[in-house]
Amino acid sequence: MNGIIVIDKPADWTSHDVVAKLRGALKIKRIGHGGTLDPLATGVLPIFIGSATRAVEFCENADKEYIAGLRLGIVTDTQDITGNVLSSCTPAVSLDDISGIISGFLGTQMQIPPMYSAIKINGKKLYELARRGIEVERPPREITISAIELLEGSGNDYLLKIACSKGTYVRTICHDIGAALGCGGALSSLRRTRAGKFTIDMAQPLDEVLSAAASAELSKLILPIDTIFSDYPALHLTAAETGKCMNGAPCRLENTEDGAYRLYRPDNEFFIFGEVKGGLLKPIKKFLMTAQEVSGRRGF
Repeated sequence: MNGIIVIDKPADWTSHDVVAKLRGALKIKRIGHGGTLDPLATGVLPIFIGSATRAVEFCENADKEYIAGLRLGIVTDTQDITGNVLSSCTPAVSLDDISGIISGFLGTQMQIPPMYSAIKINGKKLYELARRGIEVERPPREITISAIELLEGSGNDYLLKIACSKGTYVRTICHDIGAALGCGGALSSLRRTRAGKFTIDMAQPLDEVLSAAASAELSKLILPIDTIFSDYPALHLTAAETGKCMNGAPCRLENTEDGAYRLYRPDNEFFIFGEVKGGLLKPIKKFLMTAQEVSGRRGF
């Protein structure tokens, strides 16, 4: 079984919980996910099955989009409403105040990761240190917020639509917005509506996926591996060209423009995501293995 299932992750589940549940239901070991969501969060969680796990990195590195709940007047140790309250107040801000502040968060910037995160410092996960009451200096990381919009809200609670690069902590954005407004802020809800190519309208509730697996209807929900590369043009190779690529030999593709491509065998099966440069094809990631590679020899 190979392919991608887009799950609408329920609240109170970790991404690992979803993978573990599906691993048991599908009775397959090779399963991964395309970007961690905290238990508080819901929404798009791409699940990669079988040889599709080789494409996980292309989803993890892609831009994401979220609908985030911002609660003003509160600061917590986790930067969301699940944490311990450190301070609170009654905010006196207007929609114009919030709109004016959030516009300053657009673009490329440096963000300091929260203590409650899985980032490792000197071999220790930050959240493990935080639970012991230890706070350490965290080097800022470059992120990009390509869009941020105030959708609605009043009083203490507001909804923001945020499109951002990988590695962005949306709860830190909420915390920093609250700090900029002078009243404090925390993430109150989070729904991921897009992860790279995968959108919320493609997502299936976990219960429905589990039911489909139990009734042998799962194949209807599985997307082909090449879905994640659908923005790239396709190249259909000859049998000889396919053989060279499968064996890692140089393969010339004359009269082919430089760029990245989806590559297909003569039987129309997608098998490589590759790059052509100067008429020479270089595989970036291979999704079908030769018999020797399956037996344990190293592929690329």
